[in-house]
Amino acid sequence: MRTHTRRAVLGAGLGLAGTGLLAACSSSGPARPGSSTGPFVSPGGPEVTAAERRRGSGPLRQVRLTATESTLDLGGPKVRSWSYDGRLPGRELRVTAGDTLEAVLVNHLPEPTTAHWHGLTLRNDMDGVPDVTQRAIAPGAQFTYRFTVPHPGTYWLHPHTGVQQDRGLYAPLIVEDPKEPLRYDREWVVVLDDWLDGVDGSTPDAVLSELSAGMPSGAPGGRGSARHGDSGSDGGTPDMSGAPDMTDMPGMGAMGTATRGPSRMLMGAASGLLGGDAGDVAYPYYLVNGRTADDPQTFTAKPGERLRVRIINAGGDTAFRVALGGHRMTVTHADGLPVAHTAADSLLLGMGERYDVLVTAGDGAYPLVALAEGKNAVARAVLRTATGEAPGKDVRPAELARPPLTAGRLRAAPSVALPARRPDTTVPLRLTGGMAGYDWGFNGEKYDPARRIALRSGDRVRLSFRNDTAMWHPVHLHGHAFALPNGGPRKDTAIVLPRRTLDVDFDADNPGLWMVHCHNVYHAESGMMTLLGYRR
Repeated sequence: MRTHTRRAVLGAGLGLAGTGLLAACSSSGPARPGSSTGPFVSPGGPEVTAAERRRGSGPLRQVRLTATESTLDLGGPKVRSWSYDGRLPGRELRVTAGDTLEAVLVNHLPEPTTAHWHGLTLRNDMDGVPDVTQRAIAPGAQFTYRFTVPHPGTYWLHPHTGVQQDRGLYAPLIVEDPKEPLRYDREWVVVLDDWLDGVDGSTPDAVLSELSAGMPSGAPGGRGSARHGDSGSDGGTPDMSGAPDMTDMPGMGAMGTATRGPSRMLMGAASGLLGGDAGDVAYPYYLVNGRTADDPQTFTAKPGERLRVRIINAGGDTAFRVALGGHRMTVTHADGLPVAHTAADSLLLGMGERYDVLVTAGDGAYPLVALAEGKNAVARAVLRTATGEAPGKDVRPAELARPPLTAGRLRAAPSVALPARRPDTTVPLRLTGGMAGYDWGFNGEKYDPARRIALRSGDRVRLSFRNDTAMWHPVHLHGHAFALPNGGPRKDTAIVLPRRTLDVDFDADNPGLWMVHCHNVYHAESGMMTLLGYRR
């Protein structure tokens, strides 16, 4: 029996109730920074229209996407899942900055869906959040997204409806720079994913149901255990040496089978890079561009060519440590925006993060390996510039064992650096909850689409994330790029480690109702989401 999430049910209800909820949630009570009342700019209001007009309107690029049930070949295993047009990942969308994108999403799924354009600074009513910026698209219906694409970079799209993102519903969106400053010969888009849908009867909804029941008493992180409680961490610096133990890393234990398919609850995964607990879900497969390590994608080039590699973590619950054997990478962009070029042997990507790197291709066949951090499993692809035997699926390049680059080591390029300014408004956001009750939230509260934190247009806003949990969380802000501290990169997704505080700043220059949430899809759907609302 299919499980309907709370948001899916609300979205279906909106189809009957018309625009009542969207309108009512835009206009009630006095507003102040940090409050949860309005009146607020509505997603399709005149302020949003005016902001879109200022972005201009370039050439029209039209695409059509069909969300449908399909059989997907993962490079050997075949699974029944949901995808865009029967492809995994979905077909790459490529436009130029300044273009107007018109994307028709046709829903052939058995439940409502939407499309969120992750990382784009776009008009609010095109952001794809059900119950907030649009009604979810009912089965058999379609919706046309139309907006100016203002900034070049590496982005992607996925649903914002329940846990649908942990199926095959995602695709890269590449926005080219008409004045591209980088020089390279070839481009390789690499999409990382963790996969369970359709394997032995598993579905993301069943996994959410299992996790929501909480861990049993006596299990690591369960009721009566300190592993996920307040007493297991002193807030000290995590071990950043980062050398993975390839022979004795915690495995993916299983507990119980209370939900459809085998248990997918992950036990004992640990990572010093992530401050302890690595994740909640034991995935049977990890993918690069929809392929398992047994049958990897091969990318071909010539020796000496300069390659631009755009890396996207589309996973639901997994951070990936990525390295290209025999090569050093030069990081040029983080979450689509340029950074001061920085050399790295490997990278750490939380869910939703993207990095662009340049490499000069060597002569031979080389493994691109994405280690599922703390989960003792890998995804891989192959870079080939010459004949010869491809590296085996168990190869772990030496670069993987060296400390990976994380966002805190990067600096924003001058062209996108946020000008120095004291914040006008500070929004405290405590990350709360734990595995025992699976009660994730902000400030001790679960997501409520009627609750908004008020902002003033034109303010410099500081989001102060204080992680009171014993797990790491990749937090994502819609519709804006924030700046990490001390001249750090401009990003839309950033890792907040356990018992740590991360302050990020952005300018309130894109009116509407915007979501902030953990990009672990199970944490988000369990309640770790909230909304920022611009006052009228």
